[in-house]
Amino acid sequence: MHNRTVFFVSDGTGITAETFGNSILAQFPGQPRHVRRPFIDGVEKAAKVVEEINTVAGKDGLRPIVFVTLVNDAVRDTLTAPDCTGLVLDMFRTFIEPLEGEFGVKSNHRVGRFADVAKSREYTERIDAINFSLAHDDGQSARNLAMADVILVGVSRSGKTPTSLYLAMQHHIKAANYPLIPEDFEREAIPSALAPYQAKCFGLTIDPDRLSQVRHERRPNSKYASLANCRWEVVEAEQMMQRARIPWLSTTHKSIEEIATTILRDIQPQRLVY
Repeated sequence: MHNRTVFFVSDGTGITAETFGNSILAQFPGQPRHVRRPFIDGVEKAAKVVEEINTVAGKDGLRPIVFVTLVNDAVRDTLTAPDCTGLVLDMFRTFIEPLEGEFGVKSNHRVGRFADVAKSREYTERIDAINFSLAHDDGQSARNLAMADVILVGVSRSGKTPTSLYLAMQHHIKAANYPLIPEDFEREAIPSALAPYQAKCFGLTIDPDRLSQVRHERRPNSKYASLANCRWEVVEAEQMMQRARIPWLSTTHKSIEEIATTILRDIQPQRLVY
């Protein structure tokens, strides 16, 4: 695997090819070299990619793995022709054509996930969710929290910001995030701005050792990053969430996808988009 090269070839952004391909590759050990080739929407572009694949095959001494999501038949045939030395895995032909037969209808053969974005209500909702999450990052604003689908709470550097942005970008969820700070622990109460929206809150926590490591990268040798302070903050935050009956999970050993999926499972938003 260390000597293999994997191509992700798409007539759109390549997000589908790469996401699906990486899910499959994760079942195998090693880290192959990734080559991304988005917006391959013509035969000439496809032919150049085939040349690149063949060059890499000769250099590596192993045929590259090629994940493709191409809806244009001529472009796809160029990649799947016998002169392409890669192992080509055509995800559209593998899944879409059997479904066309099962449903008895032709698919729309739309190029890319984001076609006609100007006319897409889902795209507009996604942008609105991203803007909302950015405006409500790290407690910057308490305005319009009633519009939030979820409010992530936790100590600084527990993963709130990346999770809220992932929820917005991938699922159109309006996710605010609010830090729990030492002053809150001294008062033994969640921030007053969150009190009316306690039912929307979801907590993130983290192992103190990992938290200290992350904080040292930001503020080396500070009290903020000291292990003793991190232990105190994590304990206080978890006790506060328990008292307030706020559901929470540890982000220490979870991917952002796992964290987001757990949150979505618990909050069950009606507007959930996959």
